[in-house]
Amino acid sequence: MSDVARTSRCTHDKAASSQAPGGALDGMIARRRIVAAGSLMGLANALVCAPSLGATLAPSAASHSDDVVAPASSLAAAIDAFTQGAPLQTGRVTIDVAPLIDNGNVVPVTVQVESPMTAADHVQAIALFADRNPQPEVVRFHLTPRSGLAQVSTRIRLATSQAVVAIARMSDGSVWVHRQAVVVTLAACIEGDS
Repeated sequence: MSDVARTSRCTHDKAASSQAPGGALDGMIARRRIVAAGSLMGLANALVCAPSLGATLAPSAASHSDDVVAPASSLAAAIDAFTQGAPLQTGRVTIDVAPLIDNGNVVPVTVQVESPMTAADHVQAIALFADRNPQPEVVRFHLTPRSGLAQVSTRIRLATSQAVVAIARMSDGSVWVHRQAVVVTLAACIEGDS
């Protein structure tokens, strides 16, 4: 058999095997579909999350980066709504959050309240506030004596360096507070133009 015939036959055999079910061609098509799907997901994410494009899709109330910070009256109003006008007392509440956060998009926070969690004396609700977030009330947890332990953990977003405030409302009507300063190096929750 000549060299030309041998080369031609090898090339033909490779093409035939790649078109057979389970051949290399099926693997290449599957990879292309995965890449195409990933590209579409990335494009959809960019359209939803990009500040400049997101503003055209869903207009926001904030038009400048200075407007992102919640006014002090907004924070005070949110705290007053949660506490129902009860005076704030310090103690009994502990916030466990790192003082220096690399990424404000994912900030782990644990709040613990000293309480026996009995029917007569228990924590009814715990709320977290962030004074420089667009919406100052970040999260609210409702507890009962069946919760067993007055401790909650979550991950929150922080717009910038600020104080995180944890407030616990007790069954006797008292309200306890703890503040923790947090420095954020990469901000989150930023809306509008930079």
